[in-house]
Amino acid sequence: MRKNWKILIVDDEQIMRESMAAWLMEDGYAVDTAASGREAIDMTREENYAICFIDLKMPPGIDGIEAMVEIHKLRPETSAIIITAYATVDTAITAMKEGAREYIVKPCNPQEISILVERIIELKNLERENILLRKKLAKQYSFHDIISKSPKMHEIFGLIRDVASLRSTVLIQGQSGTGKEMVARAIHHAGDRADKPFIAISCAALTETLLESELFGHERGAFTGATAQKKGKFELADGGTIFLDEIGDISPKLQMDLLRVLQERCFFRVGGSEEIKVDVRIIAATNRDLPEAVREGSFREDLFYRLNVVGITIPPLRERLEDIPLLAKHFVERISLELGKQVTDISADGIKLLMSRDWPGNIRELENAVERAIVTCRETVLSKDAFSFLSPEIEDDSRWLIPGNMTMEEIERRVIEATLRRTAGNVKEAASVLRIDRSTLYDKLKKYAIGRWRSSPH
Repeated sequence: MRKNWKILIVDDEQIMRESMAAWLMEDGYAVDTAASGREAIDMTREENYAICFIDLKMPPGIDGIEAMVEIHKLRPETSAIIITAYATVDTAITAMKEGAREYIVKPCNPQEISILVERIIELKNLERENILLRKKLAKQYSFHDIISKSPKMHEIFGLIRDVASLRSTVLIQGQSGTGKEMVARAIHHAGDRADKPFIAISCAALTETLLESELFGHERGAFTGATAQKKGKFELADGGTIFLDEIGDISPKLQMDLLRVLQERCFFRVGGSEEIKVDVRIIAATNRDLPEAVREGSFREDLFYRLNVVGITIPPLRERLEDIPLLAKHFVERISLELGKQVTDISADGIKLLMSRDWPGNIRELENAVERAIVTCRETVLSKDAFSFLSPEIEDDSRWLIPGNMTMEEIERRVIEATLRRTAGNVKEAASVLRIDRSTLYDKLKKYAIGRWRSSPH
């Protein structure tokens, strides 16, 4: 086991290098030596050392601190130990500040060196075991990049497997941030269309005219600015899958056009007369209550039934609390690597705080919270304090206390106001949290004269 961890001795004195190497090899470690900081840096490029013993003063060339800094740039996980015969408080502080694991004074005691190395290697073995365990757990609870241990989500995984290779249209419903597109991609990649295109488009992001052109393409001269023929998303997705996100926001005209595509599997480009036939698997998603929209008359009933051949409803994060530790630690591992930050875990009190929240923005909100904590954190583990920016929402429960003489209308008004505060005035997201249609929420804002939110761009 010990030979799995390599050690580098860096010292310009040959006797010192050879003596330390001999001590550590007697303990069963694989040891290399370098006579200068520059040589050590070059060796570190080729070899991943668990521990580097680095002499502080090594004339000529770069000194031990500089060598350590460069080695850490190449191998951040390497434990550096500065050794010196010229110990001062200032050099010790500088060494530790720049990332030294330990600071020891010559002449070195072989027994102390052995104990120090054994302690560091034990910690590294634990870290390695934790990483392997985390990867094993991630694999156990992962399905095509979706991570969950929730029984509800595992039922969805089973349904995805069942429908993945069918052509049946799928409608995914769920609140904003629950991972609807990830489920759509999982359906695509789990089936026999996996090697074909997956084309996603947000139906709420474009005007009716632009969305029609994006979906079906256009002919040259079809409208001002159409200088060339353009294929639409349906043509580009031929043989594969098209994912229509926020399908509940499309206009009545596009609802009728989409219904024809679902029925006939063909369409015309804007301004065109040639019928285009495609073999496309359609997956749609929405955070709206489509049955309610059908009852209100804002969404076609026949289109809803055509889309909802296979229905999948993703539970909000507050209904799958067991996923929060798993997701949070996954985000820590990925985001810290992307940002180049040495953050490795979340403490127990940090996890407890995260699990106490309602998460109206669901997984997306959790991911953003973890990223913010990593950006501002100066420790290697995210504690409760790293998430202090979340505390006001958790601790301010007084606004939910309801006096006994309050009317139902007053309760409703206060709930709406509180939800809008939690979603920073985002009416669309507030409607999703309250599980009502956005137009219904706007009517209630008008009814209760909640004027400050009425001009919200959302």
